[in-house]
Amino acid sequence: MNDERWLLPAGIDEVLPSEAAELERLRRALLDLYATWGYELVIPPFIDYLESLLTGTGHDLDLKTFKLTDQVSGRLLGVRADMTPQVARIDAHHFRREAPNRLCYLGTVLQTRSDGFAGSRSPMQIGAEIYGHDGVESDVEVLRLLLATLRTAGIDNAYIDLGHVGVFRGLARQAGLDRTQEMALFEALQRKAGAEIELLIGQFDLPADIGAMLLGLADLNGEDALERARTVLSNADAAVQAALARLQAVANETRRWQPELPIHFDLAELRGYTYKTGVVFAAFVPGWGLEIGRGGRYDDIGRVFGRARPAVGFSSDVKGLIALANGASPPADAPGPVLAPWDVDPRLQAVVDALRAGGRCVIRELPGEAPSQTCSERLELVDGQWQLCPCAVPDA
Repeated sequence: MNDERWLLPAGIDEVLPSEAAELERLRRALLDLYATWGYELVIPPFIDYLESLLTGTGHDLDLKTFKLTDQVSGRLLGVRADMTPQVARIDAHHFRREAPNRLCYLGTVLQTRSDGFAGSRSPMQIGAEIYGHDGVESDVEVLRLLLATLRTAGIDNAYIDLGHVGVFRGLARQAGLDRTQEMALFEALQRKAGAEIELLIGQFDLPADIGAMLLGLADLNGEDALERARTVLSNADAAVQAALARLQAVANETRRWQPELPIHFDLAELRGYTYKTGVVFAAFVPGWGLEIGRGGRYDDIGRVFGRARPAVGFSSDVKGLIALANGASPPADAPGPVLAPWDVDPRLQAVVDALRAGGRCVIRELPGEAPSQTCSERLELVDGQWQLCPCAVPDA
């Protein structure tokens, strides 16, 4: 039988040197970017009590979360599949600021199944969140920061899909749907299954005007969807009209900052419906059918931790961004490593220290080590001084 211990579980990957270098460069660039916007870095634990990990998310993350029993406390633990609930706890428990609180995070999460655009079950999740502000401005700020994240990764052709969970939620309440009926329509709406939606409307014996509005949601997508919504949803209650107005306000404010950004609307897109409370958005690139970043508003997520605050944020996968953008390679003229002999001469060590302090990679040549084909220069003793000399490329 072949030894297959080198194989990895499906959706679990290891990062080799060239990709790891790109990953680290982008990680540093993004955290530096967020710092310049005023976002403070937090590092939640990789494993946590299960109830903390699933707080505020309903059952959305339950099936994605690996579970185990803590041998110390006997309580059920989970490996984080998303960091937002943990960051909400940090805001609620460790900060007592009344002013808006900007937090960011970056780290590996583990999921039982993948729905990410890179197909990984161990994405490196990066995100940023604002707590304590419920205005259009904070919606737009996190949306702009998501776009800045994509540009930093080398993706400058993204477009945005905007939606609002309050539209469907308001229609469901206006129709008097119970929870089972609401979720049945929700599932059909996510698939934009018009025939199934029509069948469910008939089974629930809904009034004709409300049924028409629910059925019309499946087609309210595209750049002109909000304009059409004014007609299709004209008989909707005040809650629905308020959601549409908020969506329009977010779009208008975003265009003030980035008038060239393509904005699409999708009123049937209900990402995170069971815990999102307002605007939802996702970033896409042409020719790629999966979202490359997602976000939205989830007010009061910290209530269970003792402090209910408005909240809005986004997340993406750093490894996926690198794969999609083919990485952020170093400049073509970046110097290669320097090869230095294995010599304890203090003068040589001083030169090596100076080169490393300036950002150069210096490799100490081990006895018997074959010359590296990646080295562009080597340190040689010339007239009593250690000097950089061209590194001869070995014959192929």
